[in-house]
Amino acid sequence: MSSVPIPPHRLSESPNSRSIEIYDWFITASTNPISNAPECDALQASLGIPLPEMTFGNNYLTLEHRPSGLKYTFSTPEALRGVKKGALVEGDGGVKVGHAEKTDPNSTLPMPDFVTSKPYDWTYTTTYSGHESASASVPEAKWKWIAADPEDPSQKIPLAELSRQDPILFYAEIPLFEDELHDNGSSAVIVRIRVMPTCLFILARFTLRVDHVLFRTYDTRIYHSFASSPPLIVRERGGWEAPYERVQRHLPKRDDMTPLTDPTFIAKVLTEMPKHVSQKEGAKTGWRGLGSKTEIAILTPVEGSTSQV
Repeated sequence: MSSVPIPPHRLSESPNSRSIEIYDWFITASTNPISNAPECDALQASLGIPLPEMTFGNNYLTLEHRPSGLKYTFSTPEALRGVKKGALVEGDGGVKVGHAEKTDPNSTLPMPDFVTSKPYDWTYTTTYSGHESASASVPEAKWKWIAADPEDPSQKIPLAELSRQDPILFYAEIPLFEDELHDNGSSAVIVRIRVMPTCLFILARFTLRVDHVLFRTYDTRIYHSFASSPPLIVRERGGWEAPYERVQRHLPKRDDMTPLTDPTFIAKVLTEMPKHVSQKEGAKTGWRGLGSKTEIAILTPVEGSTSQV
């Protein structure tokens, strides 16, 4: 076990949320039951698309960096706003289930043929990576994401640090939505956060499985070292995709299909494939989400803001 010193911090908890105050950060994770019917009706009216079967409309993760005024949030409504509404076009990564091609080979609408609704991406594919806003206490906050310098180790996520057995001061797993795609597979977004004595780390993962067609993953990783000066956030985003049978070949046991329902197994297989396979060719859908990029944001303190210790 690591002997990393534990910094001063404060934990608080309510029936549906947990928070931590550490250094200049105030972090809140809210996990609630599936949205009820009136909540779903209101959200569906706002979005203009049918909602996933399991929509956790009141779930969110929020990070506030008090000196700079940065407020970064992952929320269900915003994740679903990233789902394409209307007819899909090139780059949207449209997917058709196998039986749809048999019933209508000329169809270009990537939805099960038995669904009657306004066109939308029935797979709920989203490249949502969270969204930022100014906090109420520092409304004039300014920051921007810029491309990371690949030669600067401080602008990369340090896997060695994250793999250490450091104490976890705060952990949360926040589901945003999940859908069984009319028994044709699964689509889900889940956000996880770990706060350790030296850093915080977030993984937001969209996972899609369309049975006998393809697998797709879109990951957002956010890392911040409490020791960085000036305070720096590193954000990695990436999308991967491959035909169903190509992922199926990696099953540890040929007759055990259980790993194909595990987002961690799916992501591991996709990300370990050669990039030209899973990030360029993909499943030949032309999805614009393929590829990876790393960005940084420098959290410049705003005059008059206060820091917490």
